Amino acid sequence: MNTVCHRLILLVIVLLLSVGCASQRPVLYPNNHFIAVGETVAKQEIAECMKLATSAGLKTKSGRKIAGQTVAGAATGAAVGGATGAIAGHAGRGAATGAAGGTAGGFMWGLFHAKEVDPIQKRYVEECLSAKGYKIIGWK
Repeated sequence: MNTVCHRLILLVIVLLLSVGCASQRPVLYPNNHFIAVGETVAKQEIAECMKLATSAGLKTKSGRKIAGQTVAGAATGAAVGGATGAIAGHAGRGAATGAAGGTAGGFMWGLFHAKEVDPIQKRYVEECLSAKGYKIIGWK
């Protein structure tokens, strides 16, 4: 592998470590119930409602989304890199470099967007928290 590929792999690893696997979480309005139970209990109940949604089969398809974006990025990168490399007389090298860059880009795009919670899972969590007395003002 050339140095470009090594650098891209290192970049992906660094970004993965910095991004983590955190997903969106509901933001609660500090109503009387929230104030009465406190932030610690509220966070525990958010986690409980999210776990219930997951156990009900309502989970995001983040792995599939990331894989799809990675493949799309690799294909696009290979096509652009091959075309650019052909102009310079190095179509194969250009395609390989483009595929590596496209793979990294597609993977990262998919990773960032995979953190978005499925709308049905969001609704489930909102209903669960509402039943407990919380008011959800959004997701972050």
